[in-house]
Amino acid sequence: MRVKTVLAEKLRESVASVAPIALIVALLCLFFVPVSTDLMLAFVIAVLLLIAGMGLFTLGTEASMTPIGNYLGSRMTKSRRLGLIVVLSFILGVAITVAEPDLQVLANNVPHINTWVLMLTVSVGVGFFLVVSMLRILLAVDLKWLLIGFYAVVFAVAAFSDPDFLSVAFDSGGVTTGPMTVPFIMALGVGVASIRSDKNAESDSFGLVGLCSIGPIIAVLILGFVYSGEAADVGAQSVISWADTVELGQSYIAAIPHYMLEVAMALAPIVLIFFVFQAVSLKLRRLPFLKIVIGIAYTYVGLVLFLTGVNVGFSSLGTLLGSEIAAGAWRWLLVPVAMLMGWFIIRAEPAVHVLNKQVEEMSAGAVSERAMGFSLSAAIAAANGLAMLRVLTGVNILWFLAPGYILALALSFFVPKMFTAIAFDSGGVASGPMTATFMLPLAMGASEAVGGNVMTDAFGLVAMVAMTPLITVQIMGVIYKLRSAGIAEREAAVAEAIDAAGEDIIELWEAV
Repeated sequence: MRVKTVLAEKLRESVASVAPIALIVALLCLFFVPVSTDLMLAFVIAVLLLIAGMGLFTLGTEASMTPIGNYLGSRMTKSRRLGLIVVLSFILGVAITVAEPDLQVLANNVPHINTWVLMLTVSVGVGFFLVVSMLRILLAVDLKWLLIGFYAVVFAVAAFSDPDFLSVAFDSGGVTTGPMTVPFIMALGVGVASIRSDKNAESDSFGLVGLCSIGPIIAVLILGFVYSGEAADVGAQSVISWADTVELGQSYIAAIPHYMLEVAMALAPIVLIFFVFQAVSLKLRRLPFLKIVIGIAYTYVGLVLFLTGVNVGFSSLGTLLGSEIAAGAWRWLLVPVAMLMGWFIIRAEPAVHVLNKQVEEMSAGAVSERAMGFSLSAAIAAANGLAMLRVLTGVNILWFLAPGYILALALSFFVPKMFTAIAFDSGGVASGPMTATFMLPLAMGASEAVGGNVMTDAFGLVAMVAMTPLITVQIMGVIYKLRSAGIAEREAAVAEAIDAAGEDIIELWEAV
């Protein structure tokens, strides 16, 4: 009964995530942008698959990836062997990132880099920076200085990089912090931090996701210097069409075995690592072991359904919709449409509500959950709008990212350390599945329609979405700090007034 209840809750969360985009798209297609009936039907089927797939996937990751991360993190640190921690952290970072659905969607959309080359490059970047993150926790290094140093490296390399790799690199940093990677890495960090007994151990477990998102950016930028792939002057992926409903149904059925094999290959490394640990070190009892195995099965089925729906019917309509809007006289409608989608997408993300509650509890109510939700919605709406502005004008992405990151890093000097850590972690929360699966194809279709360069103008949308929360959450931290200072001053004034008044009080028992 409990599994059914949790599954129903996850399906409701999936509906809340997918429904806003589905409703906005339906209104656009029914009243503004004509699309073929077969493509609209494919989109409806894809929406159902996405809802089912995301529900099963999130249920599975909570039941499997989170406990696996906790078990492996605590077991590694208990060994007290630094070499073992470094090697295993790297292997785990690579293994879990390969299985990230957002990364698979992005890799399938990048036309000039082989899918597995891009996925492995990004995974190696995450693995390396997961090692850095583990060492930071163990050595209690201040996150702020690591962020400043590594982002200086990022922009130094970006200044000399291939333009066709630049936006993809920053998008790679955004998609790796997705629904598979985030819970695992966070759990791994908690497990490693548990070995420390000082008061800052818990707070140092935050910031892992923010650090790990830097690795893919650097790795893909470096790839641009050495990789020689297909020509980059290609447009968005072609839109699929079907002659009748039978052909449409066969297209979905034919895609399932392909994604079953692809997902099996992606999940195999992390599953194999878990089984080896179970046999050698963990030795979990039967019930917790079976729960994890069942969770892996849920994750597998959910990921297959998710990728099938995305690649057959969901992304295609996004590409066509972007192309049709941008090709017409109402091309500037792209900006408000993208902003509207961004506003509702972020409000529907379950992880966002967790983040908002976390900030409210941290600030003792000084920054309310409602205020955080509003600020994040405004930030993601602005990010989507600016991304579409880039599509229409061709402005280089560094004109947005460089000032944005400079501001975010500057704010880290004026807010409590916890807010900086949560801010850089929240980029992964904001760039959820809907951004990679629909908003990016929308931008690609629009870029091709206006005659722009898809690689430099459309890609970068995920990076914009991942950047804005770094600023927003820290601004909330500044508000919290100012309010806390005001409360402390008032309390000090009251205490001083009481002390001053106490000098004039006549104690009755002394007068007797």
